[in-house]
Amino acid sequence: MDEFNADRLIWARKRSGLNQIGLARAIDVDPRAVRAWETKEYEPTEENLNRLSRALELPVKYFFKAPLAGPEPSQASFRSLSKMSATKRDMALARGAFAFELSKWLESHFDLPSPDLPDLGKGLDPETAALALRQYWGLGLRPISNAVHLLEAKGVRVFSLSIDAREVDAFSIWNDDNPFVFLNTKKSSTHSRFDAAHELGHLVMHRHGDYDGRTSEKEANDFASAFLMPREDILAAAPRFPTVQNILQAKKRWGVSAAALTVRLYKVGILSDWQYHSLFKKLSQLGLRSNEINDEARETSKIFEICLSDLLKQGITLEKISTAISFSVSDIQELLFNLAVFSIKGDSKTTTPQGKRPDLRLVVSNDE
Repeated sequence: MDEFNADRLIWARKRSGLNQIGLARAIDVDPRAVRAWETKEYEPTEENLNRLSRALELPVKYFFKAPLAGPEPSQASFRSLSKMSATKRDMALARGAFAFELSKWLESHFDLPSPDLPDLGKGLDPETAALALRQYWGLGLRPISNAVHLLEAKGVRVFSLSIDAREVDAFSIWNDDNPFVFLNTKKSSTHSRFDAAHELGHLVMHRHGDYDGRTSEKEANDFASAFLMPREDILAAAPRFPTVQNILQAKKRWGVSAAALTVRLYKVGILSDWQYHSLFKKLSQLGLRSNEINDEARETSKIFEICLSDLLKQGITLEKISTAISFSVSDIQELLFNLAVFSIKGDSKTTTPQGKRPDLRLVVSNDE
């Protein structure tokens, strides 16, 4: 494109957590100028383009490429929308727009797994939907060893939100028939793992936009609980006389928090009302309702590990990827934060034959 793309400026501003006034102050212009650029009244001068580039940490070329296909607020399954500020919401959505672009670039270099998610939103309760999905994927009833690997193997594109905000957990969305899940990987590993299952619930149960806030959130929560902790496995392997100590030990089997396991034990009938409330009181007193101890290892992306390793062998570093898509290196780092280990600069001179894109497939065993 030869023309300045106003939509790209809007996404860049939002991803930086700035409103028009904040951006105007950052580049020392009148707020009316930013408003005019975003409404396509007129384009910024070369000097102001350079100011925008420095303030938003993006190359000038970024502003002259095709529009970014960003998600609308109504399309995303935000969990605490009523508690979330518009700024944090827009930051998350803008990360989505940048992730779509990075995913498109990866798909041009690799044959990523195709989506294999059934539509389970037709009258199934969350418990039944979770069991149906396990059966559809041939997972049996055993614990899932890595939820991120499983989602990726089934065609879900998993990215990091990397936002320091308690109210921003995760969200999911369909884009061009591809399912995306965004996890706040600054949360605990068990928190992110449960979030991954929660967003999977949205993708299979609320695929056609039938997301209505509180009810849908409860359904996704119940789905995640049943998907990670199948009733039959809980009844067979959970402690018969649960205490805080043996719950902390037992939770490792399912890779969930002590609070999540306690709720599940109550839902399947192992805990009475009195036991449930008593255990939650003790967990609160020990600070274990929100802060985990002996947390599990964080689940990382197998897709990014394979892709980045193969690209580095071709001499394609993070810097070269950022140049190709006109992002900053930090944008890519944030999208992969806590999901992959990456090298900004590579010295590998190994190359692979060019031509057919690598066919990337993840093999998932019944344990996953």
